[in-house]
Amino acid sequence: MAPYSAIFIGALLVNIVATFRSSSYWGKFKLLIGFVSRDDGTELSESDDVILESPFLKEKHAKILRKYLAVYITAIFSDWIQGPYVYALYDEYGFSQHEIALLFVAGFASSMVFGTFVGGLADSCGRKKFTIAFTVIYGCSCITKHFRDFGVLLLGRLLGGISTSLLFSVFDSWLIKSHSEAGISAFLSKSFATAQYWNAIAAISAGLIANKATEFSDLRPVGNLSVDEAIIFKGGTLMPFDIALFVLSACAILASTLWSENYGNDRSTVESDHEKRKHWYSDILNAFYTTISSKQILYTGLICSLFEGSMYIFVFMWTPAIKELGGGGEMPFGVLFATFMVSCMAGSSIFSIFIGSVKNEKIGLGVFLAATITFALMTLAQTDTSTIIAFLLFEACVGCYFPMMGTMKSLVVPENKRAAIYNLYRIPLNFIVLFSLLTDLSPKASFTLCSCMLATATFLQWSLMKHQESYFSTSDNKTADLEEGKSLLSEELTTRKGSVSKDDTPDEGQN
Repeated sequence: MAPYSAIFIGALLVNIVATFRSSSYWGKFKLLIGFVSRDDGTELSESDDVILESPFLKEKHAKILRKYLAVYITAIFSDWIQGPYVYALYDEYGFSQHEIALLFVAGFASSMVFGTFVGGLADSCGRKKFTIAFTVIYGCSCITKHFRDFGVLLLGRLLGGISTSLLFSVFDSWLIKSHSEAGISAFLSKSFATAQYWNAIAAISAGLIANKATEFSDLRPVGNLSVDEAIIFKGGTLMPFDIALFVLSACAILASTLWSENYGNDRSTVESDHEKRKHWYSDILNAFYTTISSKQILYTGLICSLFEGSMYIFVFMWTPAIKELGGGGEMPFGVLFATFMVSCMAGSSIFSIFIGSVKNEKIGLGVFLAATITFALMTLAQTDTSTIIAFLLFEACVGCYFPMMGTMKSLVVPENKRAAIYNLYRIPLNFIVLFSLLTDLSPKASFTLCSCMLATATFLQWSLMKHQESYFSTSDNKTADLEEGKSLLSEELTTRKGSVSKDDTPDEGQN
């Protein structure tokens, strides 16, 4: 059997080193040991580095990032804490494997159909409003889990699919627009990397809290009815869903108090669009035409679907793959999950290290190529130890992927259709997930399929790099945001310089 504890410690050490290397403490450490010298006479330049090192703009970025993380982390925590117990709850209610499969298929189908249209309205109606709507819809989904009734649980899965679409589109859209309005788009990659890092921490915390919560009591009926007669239940595996409901309430309060509203366009344009709109599906239809008419937007969506589809298949298949190679012994799944998340955290730190010196699209090419190789290793692995190492390498790729793709989509997707197009990107993803649920592929066959999908994503990313000069490296939007940031920085420095000059001017009476 694989040395699970040793593997966890190794992954943790890699994460600590990568996190330190990507932090501001690394620069201080280099100064301390004399590796670099401090130059106090540096003049203000036109480079992006000046923007990133400005205390004034750093403060603006930190303020926006704190507001975003307070809402995003509570939202993603509510999602993580439910995940491991959905299947367990349905099984404990006594539903058959076929019925459970139908419930899961309904959730992904809902995300593909209803979630696409609902999420597409956020650009014109407001991202903050739809973030609050996410908490309400997902909260209702949590409440349905208390009912041992297939119809009610099916409704809950439909609501869960809609909320998942909102979670993975509206939050990113709000963050990108907030950075753009503040003139700090140069900090966007750092924001996505930080969010991914805390996402992994939230996942580990949610797993630990959920595990403890389920130990407090057993699943039991509400009232004096017997287990066979009861429909409404409480306790046991329902506790994580109750905690999620509480966290979602906190998320709604934080979003309503911390976030300002933003739209795909400025407010006057939004009101004009409302007047021009003829049908309720106009937003998503316009987003569809925009996507298919642009090779860059279309390819980006296909890459997203191929990578994230492979990620979902991995989630479904890693447990049976380990069981096959482990000889049927007891597996420390909690330790394995924590090790995965630590590797994911290391991946986001590695992205932060490279983004300062390597172009984002080149990082993407490396991530997709590495992910392709990791799935090939999973297919060829003959022992549980080598398989787990391949799993951890893929999780590191996942940690790099999300901030990289968040940055890439911020440059490629037009702001006025951002949330709508992000939801369109999830349609082929949900097709891939449904295919994996409805077929009976073995873990090895699934990993081979994922390797082929990621090889295709690598080719598409290479094709996109051919357009980097006009779409990735120097997009008009990014240039405008950097110029705004430089303008804000120059104004701040001028103000401070004037203040210092005024203080240093001697009074006439002193002469």
